[in-house]
Amino acid sequence: MIRVDRQGSVAVVTIDRQDALNALDVATLTELRDRLSELAEDGDARAVVLTGAGEKAFVAGADIKYMSGLDPEQAKGWGALGHEAGRLLETMPKPTIAAINGFALGGGCELALACDIRYASSRAKLGQPEINLGIVPGWGGTQRLARICGLGIAKELVFSGRTIDADEALRIGLVNAVADPVLDHALEAATALAAKSPVALSLAKRLCNLTLGIDHTGGLELEANEFGELFASEDAKEGLTAFVEKRAPNFVGR
Repeated sequence: MIRVDRQGSVAVVTIDRQDALNALDVATLTELRDRLSELAEDGDARAVVLTGAGEKAFVAGADIKYMSGLDPEQAKGWGALGHEAGRLLETMPKPTIAAINGFALGGGCELALACDIRYASSRAKLGQPEINLGIVPGWGGTQRLARICGLGIAKELVFSGRTIDADEALRIGLVNAVADPVLDHALEAATALAAKSPVALSLAKRLCNLTLGIDHTGGLELEANEFGELFASEDAKEGLTAFVEKRAPNFVGR
């Protein structure tokens, strides 16, 4: 079950399968994909927080019993479904924040990696243990972990399949901060982001996402061009004018 709750302009997406430590089966992952797709188009939701129900797990992983019966073509379809959810978190035109409140293993760690920002509780445990099952991460873990933490760290974690605690995750850059209660911390950050210009945030996210997929000179040229084009937006005019007039800006998303 996927719950979507609103706190002002922040949408909180909660994966709720507490009896299975919020592990993802087909129905839950499909529903998650669908809710994220809706939020990507929802202009009233200016930031998204992803978390797990209860105090034990963010997402403990995928449904191993289901996976054990898959043939190669079925496995590709299962992988594609996870990649769709990750792509939505990574590319939707608004900030996504993972509030990691416990176990984030396998697919759970991969969903967190797809978010723009990750906060962990002090009791969080993260890892990519797929190698212990004779498989590899299939929802972006080998790619995003390397980009976020560096290739050497990614190889060590993926090759060993070991689980790390919140302090180590912070040290290697896998999470941005460790905080308790983590959902409150994530909501505070999301609320602050939701107050900023949606136009500028969307562009900032898109440009940052291009960093590792474009040559440096081309990226700088693109940023310079987009920076200039942004001055045609109502939000840019409002933000600059508000600063000069020494008042808080009122961003409208245009």
